[in-house]
Amino acid sequence: MAGLLVYLAGDGRKDEHEEQHLVTGDEATVTYFGHGVLDRSTALAIAEELDQPRKAFGTEVTRLVTVQDPDGGEPIRARVPASVWHASLSLRAEEGQLSDEKWAAIADDFVDAMGFSETSGEAPCRWVAIRHGVSSNGNDHIHIAVSLVREDGTKASTHNDFRKAKNAARDLETRYGLQVLESRENGLGERGVKPGERARAERSGAVEVDSHRLERLVRGAAAASTTEADFLQRMSGQGVLIRPRFAAGRDDVVAGYSVALRPAKGDRPVWYGGGRLARDLTLPRLRDGWTDSLEAAAAAVEEWQSAFRNPWRYGSSQSGQQSKRPFATDRRELATEVAKLAQQLKAIPVDDRVAWSLAAREIAGVFAAWSTKLEPTPGKLAATARSLAKSAHLPAHEVKSPSFKLHSLSSVASLLALADPKMSQAAADAALIQQMGRAVVAILEAHRAAGEAQRAKQLADTMRTHVVALRDEIRAIQVAASDFHEAVAESLNRPVRSGNPIRRSWSDDEVARRARDRVDKSTRGYGL
Repeated sequence: MAGLLVYLAGDGRKDEHEEQHLVTGDEATVTYFGHGVLDRSTALAIAEELDQPRKAFGTEVTRLVTVQDPDGGEPIRARVPASVWHASLSLRAEEGQLSDEKWAAIADDFVDAMGFSETSGEAPCRWVAIRHGVSSNGNDHIHIAVSLVREDGTKASTHNDFRKAKNAARDLETRYGLQVLESRENGLGERGVKPGERARAERSGAVEVDSHRLERLVRGAAAASTTEADFLQRMSGQGVLIRPRFAAGRDDVVAGYSVALRPAKGDRPVWYGGGRLARDLTLPRLRDGWTDSLEAAAAAVEEWQSAFRNPWRYGSSQSGQQSKRPFATDRRELATEVAKLAQQLKAIPVDDRVAWSLAAREIAGVFAAWSTKLEPTPGKLAATARSLAKSAHLPAHEVKSPSFKLHSLSSVASLLALADPKMSQAAADAALIQQMGRAVVAILEAHRAAGEAQRAKQLADTMRTHVVALRDEIRAIQVAASDFHEAVAESLNRPVRSGNPIRRSWSDDEVARRARDRVDKSTRGYGL
C-alpha cells in the first residue's frame, strides 16, 4: 500500500502528475486527511491508515503467481502478498475532464458495485480515490486503492473482479452520460497493451510492441495455412519461437500454444499465449479454419513435439510443405477467390455473430499475410488487419461451431505470403484490393444492421484511411507503369500491346512522380 500511494502522490514517470489529491474514499480517511495536495509524508500516512486492519488482525492475503526459476529451470508456482487492490478509471482524451465532485460520485458507485463498501452487507474496506491530472496521453482519470482486509479482519473477495469491473464501468458510462465503449457492450474489444510492453518497445526503438507484431505474424500464418502442421511450419519459417501447452498428463494432446520473438543475445524471450494476442487466435478457434482429419492431427502432434523438445532449434520436420504452390496459382485469380467469399457474405444473417467473426478473421488474415511480406514496418495493410480483427473477437461464451462453412482464403493468403516484395503486379493487386474492400464493407454493413454503430464507423474510417488510399496507390502504379510502357514503345516505334503493363518497383521515383500527376484522390462513399 505504501509503494502504491507514494507513486500516486509522486510526480509520475514523465512528471505528468500535478495537484495530486483525494477526491473521495472511506468516510473516516477522507475526513481526517481532507482534499489538499498530497506529498510523500501524507501519502505514507494514508497508506498506514488503510493498512491498519490488516496489521491489527494479522490477516494475510496472498495470491498464486508463476515465478521464473533464476537458475533457468521450469517456472514454479508461489504465493505472494496481495492485500492491495488497485484500479484506474479513465476517460478518452476527447471526452475532456470531469469535476472532482463527479469523479467522487463515480468512484463511490464503483466501489459499491465491486462489493468493497458496507452496501455489500459485510464490513467495509478502507479505500481512497486519488486524482493527479491527465495522463501523458491526455486522459482524465482517477486511481482507486483498496485494502482487501475489511474492518472486522475478514478478507474481501476479488473473485471475477475483471468481469465485475467491466459491468460496473458499463453501468457508470450510461448513468453519468459518458462515452459508452462499444467493445464492452458487444464483446469486440482487443487485448490491451501493458506498460512494460510499451517501455520495452521504446527502449529497443521498435515501431510496434512485440504482442502486436506477433499477432500480425500469427494471424497471417494461420490464414495461409490449411492444416495445423502447416501453421507450425510457417511460424518456424518466420523465425518465431513457438511451443505447445499439452493437456494435463499428456504429450500427444495439445490444448494451446505460446509464441515469442527471438530475443537479443543474453535476453530472455517474452512468451505470449495465443489468447493473449487476440481472442480469435486461441488454438481451438484457429482449428475451426483448418483441415480436421486423423492424418492432419498426427502430423500436427509430430510438429508440436519437435517444437516442445527445443523451441530455439525447432525447424519443420516436413520439407517445405508451406512453400507448395497454393490453389490460386496466378495473382489475377486472387480477386476471384475473395469475390466468392464476398458473395457468400450476402447470405449470412445479421445476427449470426459466429459466422461474421469468422469472415472478419479470414479477411484480416489476408491483410496480415500481405503486410508481413510487403511492409518492413506496419503500414496500411497492418492497420487494416488490426482494425478488422476486432470484429473477430467474440467473448468466450458466444464461441460455438459455425452454422456453415465459409469459403477459405488460405490460397490467397498463401500466395501473398510468397510474393516478391520488390515487384508489383499492379493490375492484379488493384483487382484484389477492390474485392477485399467489398468484403470489408459487407462486414461493416452487418455491424450497422446489428446496431453496432461505433464498430461500423471504425471500419468506415479504416476503409477511407487505409483501404481506399492503398487502392489509389496501386492504381497509380498501374497508370504510371502503363504510361512508361507507352513511352518505351513509342520511342522504339513499336505498337503497344494492351493489357501488358511493365512490372515496376513500388518505390520507383518515376512511378511516384507520375502517380502524383495522374491520380485523382477524390472518393465517394467508401471509394469502391
